[in-house]
Amino acid sequence: MEPLSVPGPEPANTLDLLPPLHRARVSPKHLLLWMLITFLPPLLIIYGLHLLPDRHTSVFTLKNEFSIKGISALFVVLATWIVARMQRRPLDDYGIPPRQAFGVRFWEGMAWGFGMLSALLLCLFASGHFRIDSVALTGGSFLRYALEWTLAFLFVAYAEDFVFRGYLLFVLSQRIRFWRAAVALSVGFAAAHLPNTGETVLGILQVLGAGLLFCFMIRRTGNLWFSVGYHAAWDWAQTFFYGTANSGLYGEGHFLNSSLQGSRWISGGSVGPEGSIFSLLVILLCASFIHLRFPTALYPDRPA
Repeated sequence: MEPLSVPGPEPANTLDLLPPLHRARVSPKHLLLWMLITFLPPLLIIYGLHLLPDRHTSVFTLKNEFSIKGISALFVVLATWIVARMQRRPLDDYGIPPRQAFGVRFWEGMAWGFGMLSALLLCLFASGHFRIDSVALTGGSFLRYALEWTLAFLFVAYAEDFVFRGYLLFVLSQRIRFWRAAVALSVGFAAAHLPNTGETVLGILQVLGAGLLFCFMIRRTGNLWFSVGYHAAWDWAQTFFYGTANSGLYGEGHFLNSSLQGSRWISGGSVGPEGSIFSLLVILLCASFIHLRFPTALYPDRPA
């Protein structure tokens, strides 16, 4: 007589139990669909509603950031979820585990982002290239703008990190391995900043270095959430908290009135602190700290 078998509880997510060979390989069809959903609807909506900012201004507003980056973030998340369903994969495979979206790694990344931007400005202050002139916001205005810029830069981080370091990083890593994919996507990330008003060669090099740094964070932490937190906090610190230019653009409603002066290659000039030679040194310093904090690579070199 065969022994009776007692059925166990159903797994919460059967996709997690599927071996890699049962999950669909990424096909050109899936990649094309992802690109169409990610880029085409936002392009039509943004142009159709005339949401593009004036290229002749050096100020970017909360309205534009909410609309443009919010729409972009929505569709790249939607596109990634759709191809994940088609490929029978959990979002974890792409380095985007939903359960950890606002977990410990995200908040740690935010602390690092604010700290590293502050360290950059400390270097500029010590060299006589940066000063804080006055406080621009207090009380309720401070709280309102602080929260609104937090949400705006979360949209920025979601939109940019999900495009350049989410599904595409996974797909390219399958074919050409992680670091070749990281370099290619970081070049694309830098190129996307070329139209920004006031950008310089050093500013674009900093964006390229930041893209590689974000990929290094993903490689060591295993997912995007640390880099998303870092990215959002870095932008929030320079645009809202310290009131400096961000890739050549000043944000409305900043906490501190500050100024950069002196040699452009040290101060950053029209780009802001990101255009300073010190910014590249801070990226290297941060990468060293990441290496010490997360000594083991968790994101696969060639995902299955």
